[in-house]
Amino acid sequence: MSSANGRYRNPMQRARALGSAKSGTAHFWWQRVTAVVLALLVPWLVGLLVSFVGADLASVQFALGKPWNAILLSVFVVALFWHAQMGMQVVIEDYVHTRATELVLQFLVILACVVGALASLYAIGRIALMIAP
Repeated sequence: MSSANGRYRNPMQRARALGSAKSGTAHFWWQRVTAVVLALLVPWLVGLLVSFVGADLASVQFALGKPWNAILLSVFVVALFWHAQMGMQVVIEDYVHTRATELVLQFLVILACVVGALASLYAIGRIALMIAP
């Protein structure tokens, strides 16, 4: 006789077979990693923005064109949009109960975050390389 239908398994064996899809833990940790990256970069970003008070356009472009500033700003943008996407994913999964609506919203959030991140990285690249329009 085959125990494929679970008749011969005890309750603990059946419960173990119904575990997660093995993605929840990774999602949890990546959300924490991006939060730590953002927490570390926000003071730097605030300091950078405060240093721009009263500065002219050329000085701001020069400061943003420095490799470390451009790299850190790019890391900040990627972490920000990734963290936002994961946070919105959790909210949608928790509060949207219609599968079709959930899928559409998840797609729109991913699309908005990808477009926002790409546009931000493009702008950082243009400023950092000081390419004329």
